[in-house]
Amino acid sequence: MKKIYIAGSGGMLGEAFYRVFKDDYEIKCTDKDVNTDWLSFLDFRDLEKYKQDVESFKPDYLFHLGAYTDLEFCELNVDDTYATNTLAVENAVYIANALEIPLLYISTAGIFDGKKDLYDDWDMPNPLGHYARSKYMGERYVVEHAHKYIVCRAGWMMGGGPEKDKKFINKLIKQLVSGKRDLYIVNDKDGTPTFTIDFANNVKELIKKEYWGLYNLVCKGQTSRREVAEELVEIIGLKNEVTFHDVTSEYFKDTYFAQRPPCERLVNKKLELRNLNVMQDWRVALKQYIDMYFVDYLKDKI
Repeated sequence: MKKIYIAGSGGMLGEAFYRVFKDDYEIKCTDKDVNTDWLSFLDFRDLEKYKQDVESFKPDYLFHLGAYTDLEFCELNVDDTYATNTLAVENAVYIANALEIPLLYISTAGIFDGKKDLYDDWDMPNPLGHYARSKYMGERYVVEHAHKYIVCRAGWMMGGGPEKDKKFINKLIKQLVSGKRDLYIVNDKDGTPTFTIDFANNVKELIKKEYWGLYNLVCKGQTSRREVAEELVEIIGLKNEVTFHDVTSEYFKDTYFAQRPPCERLVNKKLELRNLNVMQDWRVALKQYIDMYFVDYLKDKI
């Protein structure tokens, strides 16, 4: 059984990787936030401790998942953002190269400026804010310096359930659970949802095939925040109770002040060409996500 060291796995993506890989690989999962019993402590910003912990496990692969993903936090904590999202990635590259093992790095659709309607794997990024820039600098370092790597760009992430999902889906569900039936949804943001379980499964296929390189990795189908919200409300049975109000991003400017691209729509062109795109349509994935993670949570709450 091959071994994988998964660094920064305390969040929604790490939870999915644990689920998907634990039965077929020997894995060690670490994070600076030890929030479950299959995690142990490691701050991957500390190169020496990171290197020592990985070397002692003797893995066949190093997966570097963790990052600060709250855009407002990144704008307000610039040095911490680059130390975590960029310099720590350099640590991972150094360790993987020294051990002569492949490295997995997670990038983001947010590295594009949103001036195009759709981005494939070969489009040139143009990051707008510190979160996007820090992630893109991490991506570039991996591509330019790692001996063997897979870089996967995710879109609007959904996964982890009520406890770990800090993104759009769980924010909407929290509003609905609190009794709100008027939802204000931005009408100027387009993107591509990415179910964490599907994402981890597709990475698993890339690892098996040893198809190294850089890939867009999102669910099939393009959409908007409004369409995702409408689909979610229908899935949980509140279609006739909820009223949607279209607003621009300016409406939420005090809370979400970090610059975001108007379009983050990706297409998995390279995966399609390699006949290895196992991602589901975002609507199917959203239904599966709610069924897997929220059925018990929502019972008697709405």
